[in-house]
Amino acid sequence: MKIVAHFDFNGGKDKISTQYKNELDEIASVIDAIDAMKFKTKVSKEKTMPGRMLFSPSDINKEFKRLFSPLGWKNHKVTCDYVHGEMLNDYIPAKLSSSKPFREMDFVKPEKKLGVEIQFGKYSFMVYNVCAKMTIFSNLGVIDTGIEIVPVKNFADEMSTGVSYFEQFAWDLTKRGVSNIDIPVLILGIDT
Repeated sequence: MKIVAHFDFNGGKDKISTQYKNELDEIASVIDAIDAMKFKTKVSKEKTMPGRMLFSPSDINKEFKRLFSPLGWKNHKVTCDYVHGEMLNDYIPAKLSSSKPFREMDFVKPEKKLGVEIQFGKYSFMVYNVCAKMTIFSNLGVIDTGIEIVPVKNFADEMSTGVSYFEQFAWDLTKRGVSNIDIPVLILGIDT
């Protein structure tokens, strides 16, 4: 795969190119090392493209994990500590199931406070990652800058319907603008 597009959100491009050059080089080498064609293994069951071979986002994500791990990038998970019986504004939550809710970042370089999210999902997940999740992890002191890796339209067209893409995401962020709580993020558009 290759990086074919960049989008600077809230000064992310400048901050990453000056303070995280080595990490950006690692990310680029990981992307470059992935042969996307190995992951065109999903047989579509969708009405609009029955039997068509598509890229498998879950398998591509596993390959990212396999390649990032030896470089010191770690998944970071935090438990959401909703407390039964504790007042949340005017609501007292009921007892939750035994499983604990959590939030996680795909990859973090803890000593650098740089977070990376890989997103081959719906549009709402891309926006959530940059406009909510990265801010939450920044407020928790885990990261101060983020990188979001997403497919460009050409690549997304070879996945299941509904997968969002770089061009749409960049347009939305441009029209949304930057808020005072947003952290610097560089969005990387990738293609096969």
